[in-house]
Amino acid sequence: MTVGRRLVATDLDGTLLRGDGSISPRTARALRAAHEADIDVVFVTARPPRWIDAVAHAVAGHGVVICLNGALVYEPGTGTVLQADLMPDPLVATLATDLRRAFRGVALAAERPTGFAAESGFTSSHPVPDGSPVAPRIEDVLDGRTGKLLARCAAVQDEAFVAAVAETLGDRAVVADSGAAGLAEISAPGVTKGMALARWAAARGVAAQDVWAFGDMPNDLPMLAWAGRAVAVANAHESVLAAVDEICPSNEDDGVAHVLEGLVRAAPPGRR
Repeated sequence: MTVGRRLVATDLDGTLLRGDGSISPRTARALRAAHEADIDVVFVTARPPRWIDAVAHAVAGHGVVICLNGALVYEPGTGTVLQADLMPDPLVATLATDLRRAFRGVALAAERPTGFAAESGFTSSHPVPDGSPVAPRIEDVLDGRTGKLLARCAAVQDEAFVAAVAETLGDRAVVADSGAAGLAEISAPGVTKGMALARWAAARGVAAQDVWAFGDMPNDLPMLAWAGRAVAVANAHESVLAAVDEICPSNEDDGVAHVLEGLVRAAPPGRR
């Protein structure tokens, strides 16, 4: 690694993690070695805070994760949200109204620093935490702290739904695809993984050219476009494979670890 290259940003699901959601022993070793070589590694994920606990042991010395597609900077060790780019309730209500007009049978949910909330018709592919508020309309369970609005609609084909939602909402929100079937993930205007990573790196005095970013799905594209070096795992979405500087082995083959090991070997001797 050349002097100055000192930040690695990586997506989690489908990129750093195995298909079962685990961190392999090789990847865990590579993350430790990177930290010891003074290479910061930050996780940048669509996951909500409650799904970070399973990987919190692998967070580097800075102890934070950028989650909800950039809406939150979260410190799992203390359960503290350090920074939030949230959607005000009036905006969520307006978007919900327009989505109902555009998509018959659409169902909505919200990921918030305070937890999950959903409409009664929303089907989650993951266990819903006990006590999560549920109501006929998402507007009835808003608390002013929506980080990400989720939309599903059985009447629209999975591969077409995200694009259709993006066209419906226009520049009033960012609509992302993290690979979850039939799910549109909606954030406040301008909120992306790339925006959050750029701000986090700037606060640490790291320029874009000194950042290596790893991803696999379209929601990673803003982060990959901003970073000085963009790397896709071999199992990545075709749009990601076409946009990067380098392709590493798949998540099942520890692709991120493979690159990290090379960066550590190339680090200045005093940092190894």
